[in-house]
Amino acid sequence: MVKLSVIVPFYNVQQYAPDTLHSLRANARSDFEFVLVDDKSTDRTPELLERALDSLPGARLVRHERNGGLATARNTGIDAARGEYLTFLDGDDWYGPGYLPRLVAAIEDMGTDFVRVDHVQCTGRTRNVIRVPHGRRGVALKARDAILPADRSTSVDYPYAWAGIYHRRLLDAGLLHFPDGLRTAEDRPWIWRLHRKAETFGVAELFGIFYRRGVTTSLTQIGDVRQLDFIRSFDQVIAEVSEDPDADRFLPKAVRTYCAIIAHHLGNIERFEPQVARKLKSMSAAALRRLPQDVLADALDSMDLERSVKIRRLRWRIPADGTAAA
Repeated sequence: MVKLSVIVPFYNVQQYAPDTLHSLRANARSDFEFVLVDDKSTDRTPELLERALDSLPGARLVRHERNGGLATARNTGIDAARGEYLTFLDGDDWYGPGYLPRLVAAIEDMGTDFVRVDHVQCTGRTRNVIRVPHGRRGVALKARDAILPADRSTSVDYPYAWAGIYHRRLLDAGLLHFPDGLRTAEDRPWIWRLHRKAETFGVAELFGIFYRRGVTTSLTQIGDVRQLDFIRSFDQVIAEVSEDPDADRFLPKAVRTYCAIIAHHLGNIERFEPQVARKLKSMSAAALRRLPQDVLADALDSMDLERSVKIRRLRWRIPADGTAAA
């Protein structure tokens, strides 16, 4: 059996794909496979991927007939994966040499369902280490125990799918696929589901994944309507957490995080196109009205003044149909 499947979606990253592919070569092993997914790129990315098949051991190329977004591309790779373990890399990021063998060793040593790792955030020439917000490292832990507390950053606030490795039994249990069609925040329902449904996880003291921040083609840098998919994403988090046996414990965390993300987007509203900015406000106001109002009130009371004021003002925004907020 293939030991590790590395799923790498690519979309119009001709400038960065050579570095990504080079880093995969520096991590190749006879029992590793690299599932390269071309999400209907319109630049030279498909040509680069085609050429990589001759020089990257274990490489397989899957092509989309139309662009489906990151979540859909990852799902395509998951469906094609044959490995005992799975991990992810985005087409504009890269690995340090020898990182993947150490990643596999980490999950085998801990014997957990999944393992999370720190990463290096790269903005131009600046490098910053971003750490998993969980203190205990190198030991097996209960996945559900890492969700709380509500008022501090925890592992569910570190959603990056590429910052970890996942046992195939999670795929067999239906836990590894992403919400199809989401164009941003696709990893939020995903990480919540992992921590609620998986048995064990661990955090490895391991560096080697480099995340390229500030890429102009990244959705995090583009203020168009696709950014608003975070509302669909968090609506799914709220719906699934509401059905959890521990909903009364976990909902305050989910609602508080949702509010924090809304406040973040409101604080950067100038980067959105005017019509998208208006839609952001109206959709966010409607989302706030859908939340359990008692939990929302408690969440706002626990937030800092600047963010809570933004949310309180939006909460009472009159919707387009003229009805008052609930």
